[in-house]
Amino acid sequence: MAPSNSLRIAIAQTTISADARQNGETVRRLMREAAEAGARLIQFPEGCLSGYAKEQISDWDQVDWSAVEEEHHRVAGLAADLRLWVVLGSTHRLTPPHRPHNSLYVIDDAGQVVGRYDKRYCSHTEINHYYTPGFEPMTFSVDGFTFGCAICVEINFPELFSEYERLDVDCLLLSAYPVDSIFEVKARAHAAINNYWLAMSTPAQTAHLLRSELIGPEGTVLARVGAGAELVIGELDRGAPELQVALGKARPWRASAREGEIYRTRRVTDTRSADLTNF
Repeated sequence: MAPSNSLRIAIAQTTISADARQNGETVRRLMREAAEAGARLIQFPEGCLSGYAKEQISDWDQVDWSAVEEEHHRVAGLAADLRLWVVLGSTHRLTPPHRPHNSLYVIDDAGQVVGRYDKRYCSHTEINHYYTPGFEPMTFSVDGFTFGCAICVEINFPELFSEYERLDVDCLLLSAYPVDSIFEVKARAHAAINNYWLAMSTPAQTAHLLRSELIGPEGTVLARVGAGAELVIGELDRGAPELQVALGKARPWRASAREGEIYRTRRVTDTRSADLTNF
């Protein structure tokens, strides 16, 4: 079957609490709103369901792990009922004494966990006090669109974003708990440099810095959560006229340029080229 030309996604901006039960109720309410709006996928912020270390959680002993696990299953059950894909920021507990992963669970529209992205580039505080790092990228496909996953401080590692370009993603899902407004500039730059959509989901607590939004493959903001709102609906549209240069020309040409053959075949032997110390 030919890939779909467009896909509607929902991007959440929720208030995250230390109570997994409360967070779970918020997640499921927004899942219903997304489904009613025709979205096929909804994305949530970093640590959305479990609470995020350094903010809602200061010690893992504070976490009601049974509640977190039950809420994970409730979200998965509703995903199946709504036929909705869910990318859920939460904590993935490991076997003690190992620290947990900071993760994005990818739940398909049958309610199955089809993969999990574990944050690879943890911050100094995270890696020394809170989390175990992951080591692998994560991609998955919905209706012919391929998605990749990244989390928060990884915005500062461009090699991760170029890796996803090589993995041929159409859209990078970046879930975060940002600490400055320059974060949005970096996200728009990664989208424009790699010519893919970038969906950024952040908590309501950081709305004064930036809001959840969908960035196009040429770096413009296509949709943004309104003031006081918790959800924005965006469209990944391969046929949009304003995206044809980014998708149809810039992205394939840059891939060819990175491979380098178009330059190697034009190398010349010339003394004026080799001499770097004269005009």
